[in-house]
Amino acid sequence: MEAAWGRVRHNLRLSAGQRLFDRWLKPMVLLPDSDADMVRLGLPSAFMTNWVKSHYADRLLFEFRACLPEIRTVSVETVSTLEPARVLTGESIAPATPVAGATLLADSPPTVPAAEPVPAQPIGAPERSQFDPRFTFDRFVSHDSNRVARNAAQLLAEPGVPRFSPLYLHSGTGQGKTHLMHAIGHAFLAANPQATAIYMPAERFMFEFVSAVRARDTHSFKARLRAVDLLMIDDLQFVAGKDATQEECFHTVNAFMDAGKRLVIACDRSPHLLDGVESRLVSRLGAGLVADIKPPALELRHAILSRRLAENAAVPVPADVLDLLASRIHGSVRELEGAFNRVVAYAQLIGQPVTMDFAVQTLGEMLQGPKKRITIDDIQRAVSSHFELKQLDLVSARRAVAIARPRQIAMYLAKRLTTRSLPEIGRKFGNRDHSTVIHAVKRIESLRGLDGEIDGAVRQLMRQLEGA
Repeated sequence: MEAAWGRVRHNLRLSAGQRLFDRWLKPMVLLPDSDADMVRLGLPSAFMTNWVKSHYADRLLFEFRACLPEIRTVSVETVSTLEPARVLTGESIAPATPVAGATLLADSPPTVPAAEPVPAQPIGAPERSQFDPRFTFDRFVSHDSNRVARNAAQLLAEPGVPRFSPLYLHSGTGQGKTHLMHAIGHAFLAANPQATAIYMPAERFMFEFVSAVRARDTHSFKARLRAVDLLMIDDLQFVAGKDATQEECFHTVNAFMDAGKRLVIACDRSPHLLDGVESRLVSRLGAGLVADIKPPALELRHAILSRRLAENAAVPVPADVLDLLASRIHGSVRELEGAFNRVVAYAQLIGQPVTMDFAVQTLGEMLQGPKKRITIDDIQRAVSSHFELKQLDLVSARRAVAIARPRQIAMYLAKRLTTRSLPEIGRKFGNRDHSTVIHAVKRIESLRGLDGEIDGAVRQLMRQLEGA
């Protein structure tokens, strides 16, 4: 069972990607009372347990049965306290004191041998081990779409006085921002062995800051971050609407710029497109070097797959399969690499050669390509056109039914078709409160079951926006 669990973890890491694995799957432990036909896995919080059940229940059963065909059930359970000596895994998790709200971060503590538990490092501690060994400049495939960002990252990592700071990287999800940040960390620490660096997602920055405020110890939080030589904050868009966190982030950025130290920020959009972020923080972020990474072109996608194939030489992948992946999966490098890893991992598990039919069967819906990315502006244009209104009417204060109902439909569609939060949607509709958005969504959901005209309008707009 222990050997099977080690194999399952390895395959999950390959197929899910390191970041998703570290956040959700790595904290799982094999519970000691698993038996010949049932596997029991434990997670430290109900939040993480529900997520893994929702997204990985079938996959876990598949992976275990590939190793042990007699397995019939995989149970994922919440275990509030896990004793390292009783955990059956080669990467046991040291116990940590629970912190209120910590499950929202879903970050796993460091791994240590079960027989020698050690205290967990503070989140964001300046340890070299925090940088993913796979994410180096050597493994980053360059192309016109990302060359400016890559060259800027290398320049910032060089020893001596930095030529610019901050470096602001922006792109869509899974196009290489995090890879470059880890690469900067590796290169900078290699060139400056005595230096210190911290990489943290903005979500973690917010959590640590709020925890420090509650503990009345913000001084330690500020001192720890500002003492390092290189600070990198990922996914900055998550501070939108968080006024206290933005205030602290602004002062942190100022402190690094005033001290002439290296600061790297990554986000999913350029500074001037950040909704819900104070203008003074936006101004400071744009004061350094802003570099974008564009979606990978077909040539780059082929180059990435060729590089990954060279690193997985044990499993031959025919050229036609590589062509299939490169042509069908074009929105994200992470998705492209995940598809490649999945094909290779399944071939190893089942003991079959990689063929075109095998790849199609293994990847299924992934080969349909990404759905069209819909913005709130797209929705507002479509709704105003459908109801013969001006787009400004939807964001105005007017409350006539002829305008209020289309506005509610637009809010409903924004909630259904985009990943924007309720406060973000409210801001896009004339700075309305998130409770107004909730009311609109509930109202349209109710009316769709009662009013065929409204339901038909919603269906037509959804088809139009999704390009069906």
